[in-house]
Formats: sequence, structure tokens, C-alpha cells
Amino acid sequence: MNMFFYENDLVSQELDIAKLVSDPEAYSEMVMRYSCALLEMETRLNVLSKEAQHRQQHIPIDSIRSRIKEPQSICKKLQNLNLEMSLASAMENLHDIAGIRVITPYLDDIYLVKQMLLRQDDVKLLDEKDYIASPKENGYRSLHLILSIPVFFEQKKEMLTVEVQLRTIAMDWWASMEHELNYKQDLDNKEEISRQLKRVGDVISQTDNRMQELFYLINSNRSIR
Repeated sequence: MNMFFYENDLVSQELDIAKLVSDPEAYSEMVMRYSCALLEMETRLNVLSKEAQHRQQHIPIDSIRSRIKEPQSICKKLQNLNLEMSLASAMENLHDIAGIRVITPYLDDIYLVKQMLLRQDDVKLLDEKDYIASPKENGYRSLHLILSIPVFFEQKKEMLTVEVQLRTIAMDWWASMEHELNYKQDLDNKEEISRQLKRVGDVISQTDNRMQELFYLINSNRSIR
């Protein structure tokens, strides 16, 4: 890349970030609100997992990770969507400022957790992308949900959006490896590595299915006893 254009891009990004956080108090308020939305969602997920453990003798959630989008990521997405560079625009148009990743032991647990969440009458499904049923070209698999949930503050109730990504332990491992390789831009054999990653993703998918079959086989034996 031409160094002149590269430096101009960096300056432009810095200006966008400065514009987004030009009012530190407003930015801090936004982060606080979405952090509370994540706390609310995590609590619901933990309660549902605890209930499933009690009723079904099975824990459908292995781990939960959450994050708030960094200012540079928010700016990049607003720019890609050709939207106004402001906090108001971000909160109105971006539904993944607050994100939670739910890691499950088995494939069916993904859809069980989704079903349990959507049974709650104050949770609204805004969008769903099932990259398990229809994987991305690179082999990525995960279930993405955009959910609107109520968050109760001192003086008001506010509906906030949270992106929930659900994937198995194996899917998460694959995604981590793929993400790491994407940062290594100077690889001569990157296309071959991408092809191999896609094949590994297919093998992992088959493994997830086999592990699910084993899970049911083991539990059917228990029920007979």
C-alpha cells in the first residue's frame, strides 16, 4: 500500500474516533448502558443453564464471554455502512455494540439455549443468522442472534440490543485459529492455509455431529437403567 494513502487512512480513522468520543460523558454513558445489557443477558443465561442442569442433569453452557465494541470498530462499521459518525447513529443502527459469545458442549445445546431465551416473553428476536445450517465460504460456523432485552435503570426501563453468538467448543477453537491467521498478512501460502482451514472446519462439523450422537447414546443407556 502507498505510504501516503496509508497515513491518510490512519489520520481519517483517528479523526472519526475523536468525533465519536468527542463527548466523553456521553460515550461513558453509552458504555455503561450496554455493559448493563450484557450483565442482564449473562444473568439470564446463567439462570437458564442452572435450571437445565437441575431438570435435565446436563449443563448446556460451557462458558460465556462478553465485550463492548471498541471505538475504532464502531467507526469502521459506521463508515462501511455509510452512516453518520456519531453515538446516536451507532446506537440506532448498530446492533452488535454489546456482544456475548456462548460456548456450548454439544451442537444441540446451541438451539436449546436459543429456545430457552426466546421463551422469555420480554426477549425479542430482531435478527438471526444461522451459519451452522449455512456455513460461510471460509468454513465459519456459529449461530448469531440479535436480541432486544429490557434493562431496568433507576428511573426507567430501556430496551437494548445484544448480539448473542452461540457455538460449540470445537467451533470456537476453529474460529480462534482462523482469526489468528487473518492477522498474519505476510503469508505466502495464505490461500492454501485457507483451503486447509475449510477442510478442518468440515471435519470439526462431522466431529460435533458424532459427539452429539454419543451424548444421546450415553444418556439413553442411563435412562434404561
